[in-house]
This record gives sequence, structure tokens and C-alpha cells, in this order.
Amino acid sequence: MSLDVRESVPLAPLTTLGVGGPARFFAEADGEAAVVEAFRFAEARGVPLFVLGGGSNLLVADRGVDALVLRVRVRGVEVVRGDGGAGGDDGRGPRVLVRAGAGEGWDDLVARAVAEGWAGVECLSGIPGDVGATPIQNVGAYGQEVAETIAEVQAIDRATGAAAVLAGADCGFGYRDSRFKRAWRGRYVITAVTFALRPGGAATVRYPELQRALAAPPGGAAPPLAEVRSAVLALRRGKSMVLDPGDENGRSAGSFFMNPTLDADAAAGALARIEAAGVLAPGEAIPQYPAAGGRVKLSAAWLIERAGFVKGTRHGAAGISTRHTLALVNRGGATAAELLDLARRVRRGVLDRFGVALSAEPDLVGFAPGETDDLVSGAHAAAQGS
Repeated sequence: MSLDVRESVPLAPLTTLGVGGPARFFAEADGEAAVVEAFRFAEARGVPLFVLGGGSNLLVADRGVDALVLRVRVRGVEVVRGDGGAGGDDGRGPRVLVRAGAGEGWDDLVARAVAEGWAGVECLSGIPGDVGATPIQNVGAYGQEVAETIAEVQAIDRATGAAAVLAGADCGFGYRDSRFKRAWRGRYVITAVTFALRPGGAATVRYPELQRALAAPPGGAAPPLAEVRSAVLALRRGKSMVLDPGDENGRSAGSFFMNPTLDADAAAGALARIEAAGVLAPGEAIPQYPAAGGRVKLSAAWLIERAGFVKGTRHGAAGISTRHTLALVNRGGATAAELLDLARRVRRGVLDRFGVALSAEPDLVGFAPGETDDLVSGAHAAAQGS
């Protein structure tokens, strides 16, 4: 058998949190044939198959994962259609189509795009993980999402073992969401992603914090892509949101909670409760942003801080980052149980104070059915009048 399957492989070293038990079975696949072989192995052993990407958006249970954990290592980056109009035109200029294997490092791809002058992903600099994970979560930061540039997703259908090409427009992208997390959950293993980037295009600078860092006035000329990438990396580094072994906050899964998005009525109720709670400084406005479908997005980090949780809060060997309240961190030797306990404390504090339910962003893997429902059942958040 060409697929090298190992047993009882520790998963903690393969995640950025550095937490969790072993995989019952573990294998790496460097091509589509190996992915299909992994399907057959899991079926023959009667175990689920879980696909591990870069391990950056993941919390593994202390007991480990009773499954075949598959690391997709399909590599390679190629320009499948050149610029000059051959890649099409989305109204902002010609595009270049770039196909990247699922096992390519995401930030490596962003760095190359910026170096080549291909606009469209520069604000996503510094995000850890692999290319193959980006469509699932619809990775986004600083005013940009991969949904804006994904042209196609190449995958293997688990049911048939056949290759599939899924148009980006069919992936149902939303805020930190896609059909891969809902209707297509467990159906496909992604092997490559094709991005439509803009050669010579202007950088995307629409996020207020990034505009301030670049001293770029709204509506003004966009800075060079490299300057935007540098600014984004500096902002992320200041929040311990880049991989740095020497950073005390470095062992995290990034943002542990999603920003809640509420319909208009729920948002009005939440805003009224926040104002009534007496947490606003004189002249302070509640951070809020328009979201799709007339919804309103609130800042999870702001809500957490105003609910009384300070940076550096500890719970055993787990804690809140000293730089960013959205990040829960492993201070050294933390368990998944400690991190879940801390997450529940934070979620309950925000819910009790403001009636807004936060939802965990990382995948929670290896836990018993129902064990983490209280942390994910409020996906996209729901305002509650408690």
C-alpha cells in the first residue's frame, strides 16, 4: 500500500495551539490517488476521516481523535491562465488565474502574489495554515475575504472517489462560512484552489484600522501591495496573530470567537442593552459594521473586554492573550478542557451582560457528541434577552 498509515500519532505538535491527544490513525496524501486510498482505508476500518490542514484553526480533544487524520500535502503553484485579459475581467481589470495545491502554505502564496503584483489577497497576509483550508472557513481579515478571489475549488468526492471542480460562486460563501461547513460538510476533500487575481491591480484598503496604519485616506490612491502586506503583518504581529515561537501568546488558534452578526431587530436590542449596561466611555460609540442581508456585525473583542475580561486573564495553563482578547492561548501545558472552560466563561460573561451569544471559530475535534454544542450552536451569533 502506497499510503503510509501510522497509529497513535500525537496531534498537539501539528496544531498552533499545541493541545490535544493522538490520532488513532494518521497519514499524509501528496496526490489525488492517495486521498482516494485514504477513503478506502477509513471505510475498511470503520472509522471517520478527518482532514488536517495547517492546524491553525483547530482545538483537538485531550482524548485525541478516533479517526484517520489525513494531512493533504498536494503541492504546486501554477498560472493556469495569464493576464492581458485571458483570465477574464471582473470590472476591476484583467485577472490572472493561479492554481495552488491544498498543501501549499497560505502566506507563502500571498507573499508570491504580492511579489508578482497580483492584487486580491494582500490583506490576508500572515494568516497561518494551508491553502486547502481557506475556502472552508472563507478566510478573511482587514477588509478582505478569499471568497472575493476564489474561482474554483478542486476536490475529491468522498462518496464516489471522483474528482470534482466546484465553482467559487457555488460555494455559498458568507462570513467565516461556506457550503463546506454546512450542506457539503464531510463530502469533499479539497486538493487545490484556483484564485482569480488582478495583475497590476490596486490594493484593497477599506478597513479603518489598516487605513490608519497606512495613513491612507478613504478614497485616496491605494498604496503598493508590498506596503499593504507589511502593514498587515505589523498589525497582526502587534496582536500576536503571526506564528512566532518566541511570542508568549504564540500558541493560539487565532481568533477563538467569531464577530457576531445580528439581524436588525436583534442588533437594536443588543445595542440598547449595551448602552444600558453603562460600559461606554463619554463620547464612545459601539463598534458596529454593516453585514450581508441587512445584518449588523459587532466586535467580539470589544464585547469581551466590556464584559470584564482583561488581556492576560488566566485559567490554569490556558489564558487570554496579553495582546488581543479574541485569542485564547496555551501558556504551556494547557489542556483542551482548560481552554473550553475558559471559552465558556467568556461566552457566558458576554451573554449575561449583553444578551449576545458568541460562537467559537476553530474546529473542535475529537469531542463527544453534544460536548461542545454550547460553544458552536450560536453560529453567526444570536441576540438573547437574558
